Amino acid sequence: MFRISNLLHIRGIVVIAICIIYGRIEATSVKDFGAVGDGVTDDTEAIVTAIHAAEDGELFFSKGTYRISKSIEIELEKYGPLVIKGAAGASTIAMEGSGAAFIIRGTHEGSALPASVGDRVWAMEKFCTIESLEIVGKHEESDGIQLIGLMQPVVRNCLLRNVRYGIHLSNRNRNVLLLGNHIYNCRKIGVFLDEVNIHQININDNHISYCKFGGIVIRNSEIRNIQIVGNDIEYNFDADSETPSADLYFDISEKGSIREGTISGNNIQAMESPGGSNINFKGNPDNSVKIGLLSITGNHISNQETLVKLKNVKGVSITGNTFIRGYNRHMSIESSKNIVIQGNVFDHNTDYFKNNITCKGGIRLLLCRDIIFSDNILEGVNRGGLDRGGALEIEQSNRVSINTSHILNSNFRGIEVVRSEKVSITHCLLSNDSDEVMIDGILVRGLCNNLNIDQNRIDKTKRGQVFRIDD
Repeated sequence: MFRISNLLHIRGIVVIAICIIYGRIEATSVKDFGAVGDGVTDDTEAIVTAIHAAEDGELFFSKGTYRISKSIEIELEKYGPLVIKGAAGASTIAMEGSGAAFIIRGTHEGSALPASVGDRVWAMEKFCTIESLEIVGKHEESDGIQLIGLMQPVVRNCLLRNVRYGIHLSNRNRNVLLLGNHIYNCRKIGVFLDEVNIHQININDNHISYCKFGGIVIRNSEIRNIQIVGNDIEYNFDADSETPSADLYFDISEKGSIREGTISGNNIQAMESPGGSNINFKGNPDNSVKIGLLSITGNHISNQETLVKLKNVKGVSITGNTFIRGYNRHMSIESSKNIVIQGNVFDHNTDYFKNNITCKGGIRLLLCRDIIFSDNILEGVNRGGLDRGGALEIEQSNRVSINTSHILNSNFRGIEVVRSEKVSITHCLLSNDSDEVMIDGILVRGLCNNLNIDQNRIDKTKRGQVFRIDD
């Protein structure tokens, strides 16, 4: 395509302005094969015909609303590498059937090792890309995009809304990139890793919000090298459902494993919902090593019944995050090992507690082993009562170190230790800003062998800075 401007006469001077020859890579437009894009005509078969003809490797949707009545299934081994592309926010796929608007299938059965990738995968299936499309669900069971058996797939700059599952990964995939998408108001899950084997997946710079059963959900899968970075993952809950939801929900309690990953630089918040949490890791009750080697770093996490739940996990580092408004607890960690909680701020900013908002908050360690809680600020916890409970509760746990942390303005007490062994509490500051006096600084209940409490600064209490009850 060529365009040359007219001669321009400016103040008697002839200026010849020649536009640079331009164009776009030749693409197969679905409208050239009968798709109308008027939101009324069923464009399903025209789109399928265009895919068969897309020898140049790009399928293009120009401005319009393309109504489809069933999944567009693409087997890459037949069609070769493919880019499916729209015109930014102007190209909409209205999915009126059940299942995914696009199901992309590959045949890759190897790993990410170069030697395991077959020549045909490199020739025909690599780097399938979907970009700049809006997909809207018009059926209760319509989904956005499903990826199966792919090597290096990319979904970027798409808007997926009102579907059941936004992006659904199943079976086996390798080296997945989900970048810069808006995944909004899904009936169930935003990004669903569903009984899938994936090594290397990056979920970066997306907005994932208002998905009823979870923002990013991993269930019964084998995952290695997962990076969730720089996203807004918000309001993924259903206050009217009895099914617990979470912004990030990793559940391999039945089968699978999730290891080697980072959750960093995200804004993760919601509203209180029954059994809800911002981050929920649920491991195998018979083998806690199946979830681990994960870092939760530099996020803002707030506004749920429990902000972070860990159960049956091993090897998690929680560092440098900000937390606020845990309506029931800030953290609940159960039957877990090798957990580091360091350098976090569990804040009580009064701007977030107007209109009589109250939160119990606090952190509970139950049946845990080898836990370090260090260099944190834990403020304004309203958990406990006259005889038990506190801002930080350690129960039936072993080898727990609590040190150099500030536990501030606790309504009842700072720390409670119950029937635990080898617990060390040192160099902590337990203090209140108001005239309210804690009942206890540190409460020790039951037999606690090898307990070390030393060099802490504890404000005035009603019963004792360290008070013991034999029960």
